[in-house]
Amino acid sequence: GEPRLFLDIGTNGEIVLGNGEWLMACACSAGPAFEGAGIGCGMRAARGAIERIRIDPSTGRVEFSTVGGGRPRGICGSGIVDLLAEMRRAGIIDPSGKLDPGRPGVGPAAPGSRDLAWEVVGAADAEGGRRIAVSESDLGNLLRTKAAVYAGCALMLKAAGLRDGDISGVDVAGGFGRYLDIPKAIEIGMLPDIPLERYAYLGNTSLAGARAMLLSGEARRKVLDLAGRITYLELNTDPSYMDEYTGALFLPHTDAARFPSVGRR
Repeated sequence: GEPRLFLDIGTNGEIVLGNGEWLMACACSAGPAFEGAGIGCGMRAARGAIERIRIDPSTGRVEFSTVGGGRPRGICGSGIVDLLAEMRRAGIIDPSGKLDPGRPGVGPAAPGSRDLAWEVVGAADAEGGRRIAVSESDLGNLLRTKAAVYAGCALMLKAAGLRDGDISGVDVAGGFGRYLDIPKAIEIGMLPDIPLERYAYLGNTSLAGARAMLLSGEARRKVLDLAGRITYLELNTDPSYMDEYTGALFLPHTDAARFPSVGRR
């Protein structure tokens, strides 16, 4: 009965809003940053990828866990979301994603470069003896990715005449979504700030759906019926999308009222 939001976050972010009577959908070009591409320290969720990060705000000490439990080689999507939230919380970056040049571990991304970077793991502790660092260029890519996802959600709700609190739940799909830390994703302004109990993980729904269509004529008929009932929202033709996108290029957002729980924390 009450509307729900469905999200499959990858290079493209597929978003569906609706209930049993009506459905709206859109696709936002999120880019591959949360899949590890276009980020200097990024990698897929394979052995050695940092998947969880915590930064002590008082000491700056970094604690992390890796896929497979070995020495770190890079950071995958779930770790990148953690990293953004923890860097913001520790004051290493400001709301626009700029590094504090006075913080320990902050320096040129490369010799002679004007691009600043913060060292997450030193060369001595990383596999292969190569340090793991995140630069301001990387941070800019990550902010653009999370902004595209949130702007898509916000515009869908606006088109339906709804607010964040009006949705009964959010279903998060995809391989990346399965390991996403929802509170951290809210903290960076990527997902709507609604009670955590309204979020649910669905796993790899595109694979499950493709399998069902191949094995079941009834499932295929359902898919065709759904496709015929969905109203598609073309984001790149909506002038208000750029306003939503620009507003989301900050941590968590230029409008702090949209993320009350982040403000309270």
